[in-house]
Amino acid sequence: MTTTVEAPAQTVTRNPRDYVAPEVWDRQILLLTRDHPWDTVMAERCFGQAVAYLITAMEKSGQGLGLGCGPLVDIAVHGFILDTVNYRDFCERHYGRYLEHVPEIEFKNDGTVTRTAHVIEANGFRVDRPLWDRDAAKCSPCAHGSDCH
Repeated sequence: MTTTVEAPAQTVTRNPRDYVAPEVWDRQILLLTRDHPWDTVMAERCFGQAVAYLITAMEKSGQGLGLGCGPLVDIAVHGFILDTVNYRDFCERHYGRYLEHVPEIEFKNDGTVTRTAHVIEANGFRVDRPLWDRDAAKCSPCAHGSDCH
């Protein structure tokens, strides 16, 4: 008698670079290092988390999850939004339309950043915990009840 042992399922981690053309990725890193006191390592970390966040926000849109990143990752999100042609193309390719941003004036102190990191991780992306944990207490400026992105 032969016994078959199944191998445990392997977790596939999605790579944010797979969602952005290499030239756009490189451009965002150059813009972040130009506009902020970051080296390329920090810019790569933040932009990678921004892309993971945006893709997750697109894929989870309409589920009422109230996703929102903290101010550090938001720097990379906003940098991408300001590169309007590339951001619009990114949205069209992955969402079929423009993913709008609805910022709130006051920060929510309700655990949004930590919950969002968990949703991103459950969506298959690696979460750079120090970047998310840094702002967990400050939380997110995304509007309550919105798919702020």
